[in-house]
Amino acid sequence: MKLDLTQIADISNEKLQITGSKSEANRLLILQALYPKIAIENLSNSDDSQVMQEAIASTDELVDIHHAGTAMRFLTSYFATRANRKTVLTGSARMQQRPIKILVDALKDLGADIAYQKEEGYPPIVLKGKKLSKSKVSLKANVSSQYISSLMLVAPSLENGLEITLEGKVTSVPYIKMTLSLLKEIGVTGSFENNVIKIAPKVTSNASTIVVESDWSSASYFYSLVALSKNAKIELGSYKKSSYQGDAALAEVYKNLGVKTSYENNKITLEKITEVSPNKDAFDGVLDLANSPDIAQTIAVTCFGLCVSCHLTGLHTLKIKETDRLEALKAEIEKLGGSVSITENALKLEVASKIKSGVAIDTYQDHRMAMAFAPLALRTSLVINEAEVVSKSYPDFWSDMKKLGFKIAEL
Repeated sequence: MKLDLTQIADISNEKLQITGSKSEANRLLILQALYPKIAIENLSNSDDSQVMQEAIASTDELVDIHHAGTAMRFLTSYFATRANRKTVLTGSARMQQRPIKILVDALKDLGADIAYQKEEGYPPIVLKGKKLSKSKVSLKANVSSQYISSLMLVAPSLENGLEITLEGKVTSVPYIKMTLSLLKEIGVTGSFENNVIKIAPKVTSNASTIVVESDWSSASYFYSLVALSKNAKIELGSYKKSSYQGDAALAEVYKNLGVKTSYENNKITLEKITEVSPNKDAFDGVLDLANSPDIAQTIAVTCFGLCVSCHLTGLHTLKIKETDRLEALKAEIEKLGGSVSITENALKLEVASKIKSGVAIDTYQDHRMAMAFAPLALRTSLVINEAEVVSKSYPDFWSDMKKLGFKIAEL
């Protein structure tokens, strides 16, 4: 599906309810599978969370999680620890190019029975579930925090709990803390100190209801809209000032891009308060996004639209996402007239002298590419190819854009 986006009048006093965070939801779905007395409210309606629910409920040997990377990682540990169950865990062609070896090796060190069906180090994987009695493991910490969270989520179901030693610099620390906080919310004892995570065993959990906070990654696109507008104001629900999500860093980051964030009654209001002067460095130096890499695409596109430069680092995990996001960003911004240089873990955007109109943005089967570029419709006309990919994390995105007054036509 191709969508043509055209400029609209400015956005004023609009209100949107954003779906629950898929990061929180997917963690809670694993915990609910282990401790069925847990109830979940404001569950994400993303494809990823639906895939997770279907996989957990499935009694088939073959489980296909399609494009859902979080599901692949979390379910690897889950199925490895389900005694007397054999599971073949597979996904899309892109998923079969995304590495899983670090997590598989860690589980094997704990005694898990896992084999590769095709290429070593990549899905599909064959898991013969069994009871794991070992309680200590080490793994590299600089690739994906989801490997670590995957082990943490099953840790309380192991008879001796689990101690995880992290080697090297830890990536996306807030997501590890999110997992630990959710474990504590269901009564699990755990700690994270000096690169060592300790989680105690827990046989049962009391009945409890956990409300999923709305997704901060999804909020990023509205931060971009407000920054690129003349005088916009948007209220988003439901959010907490003290959030588990690393992407809550948006509130601080977008101060530099002219957006003020106000908190009241579990809602945030985004308001354009200053116009950013073009031809400047947006962050007066390097912005390290190691703890929130999922907002890098949005920030880069916002800066491009504002005709300011930026230097973003801590982005090494973006190369193993739905696409190589650094290469994809470079390609699409340069189609629009920008200049981008990338390394293994950084992106540098130069000030744009002109933004081309009528450009078709390729999304590379990546939901964040589609949504990150959409706000540019406030500055130029553009087409979004494969626009339906937004359903992976935010199925209501295009209908919410229409609520804000965008003219969207299917081509």
